[in-house]
Amino acid sequence: MVMGELMQETELVVIGGGPGGYAAAFLAADLGMDVTLVDISERPGGVCLFRGCIPSKTYLHMSELLHDTSQAASMGLRFSPPEIDLDAIRSHKARVVDKLADGLVSLSDRRGVQRIRGRAVFEGPDRLRVHESEVSHIKFRHAILATGSHPIPFPAVPFKKGGRVMNSTGALALAEIPDSLLVIGGGYVGLELGSVYASFGSKVSVVELGDRLLPGVDADLVKPVQRRLEQSFEAIRLNTKVTFMQEHADRVEVMIEGAEGSRQEQFDRVLVAIGRKPNSAGLGLDHTGVKTDERGFVIVDDTLRTSDERILAVGDVVGGMMLAHKATYEGKIAAEVIAGEPAAFDARAIPAVVYTDPQIAYCGLTEEEARRQDRKVEVHRFPWKFSGRATTMDATEGVTKMILDPETGRVLGVGICGRDSEGLISEGVLAVEMGALAQDLALSIHPHPTLSETEMEAAEIFTGTATHILPKRRK
Repeated sequence: MVMGELMQETELVVIGGGPGGYAAAFLAADLGMDVTLVDISERPGGVCLFRGCIPSKTYLHMSELLHDTSQAASMGLRFSPPEIDLDAIRSHKARVVDKLADGLVSLSDRRGVQRIRGRAVFEGPDRLRVHESEVSHIKFRHAILATGSHPIPFPAVPFKKGGRVMNSTGALALAEIPDSLLVIGGGYVGLELGSVYASFGSKVSVVELGDRLLPGVDADLVKPVQRRLEQSFEAIRLNTKVTFMQEHADRVEVMIEGAEGSRQEQFDRVLVAIGRKPNSAGLGLDHTGVKTDERGFVIVDDTLRTSDERILAVGDVVGGMMLAHKATYEGKIAAEVIAGEPAAFDARAIPAVVYTDPQIAYCGLTEEEARRQDRKVEVHRFPWKFSGRATTMDATEGVTKMILDPETGRVLGVGICGRDSEGLISEGVLAVEMGALAQDLALSIHPHPTLSETEMEAAEIFTGTATHILPKRRK
């Protein structure tokens, strides 16, 4: 250590201030530990709050409002054409982010968590070097690595701040509403942000390498979304890839290759949404016992411990479903493990939500996973065209499905496509986690008229007691 550099000691250092990091730091402090949180940002929140979940959902809510006002005419309500004020939209998004970020600052202060802004690098298995900070070195007893992930760029075309080739961060900056936007990747990030730009007036084209949108999601949940997107997007091209891309001052030229051959096209902007990589490089992990796999993900056991017993890791950097709520769950487990409590990651159902319109939400076993595993299941679907509440909302394209054990009726998985499925899926998560039976859901009185009734009626198809759809058989 250089003379004059400040060394600090702490019981637990958390590296990364996203949902996994701050959840771990907050619970560890609640459990009585001396906690230091190191992050490159001034305030906690991470990508989710500043450049991901919260900004995108703020814009997606606006997209829903635009869609609803356009659809209202068929119900007898007519609105003047909306005026889109980009400055006001960006200001609203900033207010949302600032309110939540300031709340996290207050919570960390009240818990006694010390926050240090800087870039942490391991110097050894029990100490850190912090760059760009007044505190130069931190000696710790335990560490939790929560450094997250970053978007994968298109080969040989790096992301540039303010450039026309954008990652999700650049798209959420909302520099302009381009006349034309190409989205590379048919996953949830591309479809969500593509939906935002389409609702604001861009002609959006999606290119997906595979034969369907949202690979990994049951196909029957994707169909209603794809039908809607085919109406709002300029084009959806499956089994297609971009083989070349060049950015110019006023456009982006791309070479697109599909079933009809190759052709050159140009777009005002391009959003690259082809996946994310873990932020595990440049952390000095070679100075510790921490091991990573061939893709750079940190290897952990079910207690989130790495191969170095003093260091745990949570969130995107350990792989799996790269979701904020998974990171938060893991962060809390890591804090409990360090505190000596009997804790381990054993979640049966991690919910996933795609915030398109209609939304998709699912948890537990999917039908396609069951098929790959050659596992016998019963699948029951309740179409929303039979839902009174969906009909009042003119949202009848949705479907609620349940994956059940055919012998016991145990709920193994739930999938929903439709308006507000982000909230409806929680009942499914609880059912899977507690080992509930279809009879449990069927016999739980659900309020009428609500969308939640669709979960009850999907279960009632299994028990043979469905009211608004003819049951196949009586159990």
